[in-house]
Amino acid sequence: MATFRDLLTSAKAEITEVSTEGAAEHIAAGYTVLDVREPDEYQEGALPGAVHIPRGHLESQIEGRISDKTTPVVVYCAGGVRSAFAAKTMQELGYETVESMEGGYGRWKDEGREWATPASLSPEQMNRYKRHLLLPEVGVEGQKQLLDAKVLMLGAGGLGSPAALYLAAAGVGTIGIVDMDDVDASNLQRQILHNVDRIGDRKVDSAKKTLTMLNPDVDVVTYDTRLDATNIMDIIAGYDVIVDGADNFPSRYLLNDASVKLGIPVVHGSIFRFEGMVSVFHPLQGPTYRDMVPEPPPAELAPSCAEAGVLGVLPGIVGSIQALETIKVILGLGEPLIGRILSVDTTEMEFRVFNLKPDPTNQVTYENRDRIIVQELDGLCAPGLSHD
Repeated sequence: MATFRDLLTSAKAEITEVSTEGAAEHIAAGYTVLDVREPDEYQEGALPGAVHIPRGHLESQIEGRISDKTTPVVVYCAGGVRSAFAAKTMQELGYETVESMEGGYGRWKDEGREWATPASLSPEQMNRYKRHLLLPEVGVEGQKQLLDAKVLMLGAGGLGSPAALYLAAAGVGTIGIVDMDDVDASNLQRQILHNVDRIGDRKVDSAKKTLTMLNPDVDVVTYDTRLDATNIMDIIAGYDVIVDGADNFPSRYLLNDASVKLGIPVVHGSIFRFEGMVSVFHPLQGPTYRDMVPEPPPAELAPSCAEAGVLGVLPGIVGSIQALETIKVILGLGEPLIGRILSVDTTEMEFRVFNLKPDPTNQVTYENRDRIIVQELDGLCAPGLSHD
């Protein structure tokens, strides 16, 4: 009967082992790093960017975490034993290039090579965000990014309500809310942050109560004020993403100019009757609001929802998409709607995507940020630019 030593010798004869120096070279060349130690070992320190799957769960989880079997992988454990068996298993599962690191994490650390303490969550957070943690694209690292993120909501109304609820549920650690209105009974058809008991309350206070009760991890910062040229730069500075739920053109242009000047991405949403649209205006990566709408249309061609009406469910759809795009921007996940406009017509339940390109005549760009003058934009919403 074979002994453990026999099995280890047999496994090492069938796999490729690599020194810590060779592993470092391969990792720098783009190899994926796989840590097969136990969770308590991993939490004490790991190679930066390592995918963590304990050896006992390897067979059941590896194909979900590293789906492309042509991906070259360096596997390590504490000393090079479990990684050898892991490498053999991965070869049997069809992975083409797998190497076990000799000496493991112990030798790597002793040699003074780079390591880091992985992001960690409390037991309560591990349970709350369990469905996120199961997603390889999110995991503990991604959830920690969400908890460290700061998102500003412009408005606690129809679009801000679903967006804020889903961002709070997702664990975005800081949510700022700008709104200066009271809760009115006519809001409740679509503004699901509020309820009948809060009619007459300030919207920011109502929103904070709802979001805090949903997720106590979230710090809700309220701004019970009108956003204008005197305060916008101070309010939006320091936020990672802004969710735009404004319902008028001056506010949209003001937000655009300030966000471009500071380089902050804006997840824009708008609704009208049965139709809505979403886009991501990222000053560092693509077109912005002034590229889409160089100048506002005449008032008679752009009535507000208060004048034209809106189906109550529509802002729920659009605001939820805004929340999704915000999370994608925070995590660097997938392809956000940068340079694209997603439109929805709920009467036909038709979604369409249009490409948006920068307007060559638009001078309100991040490259010109030092020339942008943030000013009140009533009237023609013309940009403020210095001529230095």
